[in-house]
Amino acid sequence: MNDRQRLMTRIKQYDFTLKELNLYLDTHPTCRRALAMFRRYKALREEALSEYTERFGPITPEQSSGEESWSWIADPWPWERS
Repeated sequence: MNDRQRLMTRIKQYDFTLKELNLYLDTHPTCRRALAMFRRYKALREEALSEYTERFGPITPEQSSGEESWSWIADPWPWERS
């Protein structure tokens, strides 16, 4: 597994964890431990997403920084990058 794949796997793991914590918090909104975990994993995901975008390009069109042209289509599609 190369760096790109490892980083994408981490992002997917953080996404899964955040979704599960979201579901838990929907039924336990005052659970401080779950809230702290949600904040921690949200920060980890943002960090990993930022690193991935910086090193390998955007995962979503919103992350595209092209000001001269629509650079989103210039790179391989996310499913072609793994």
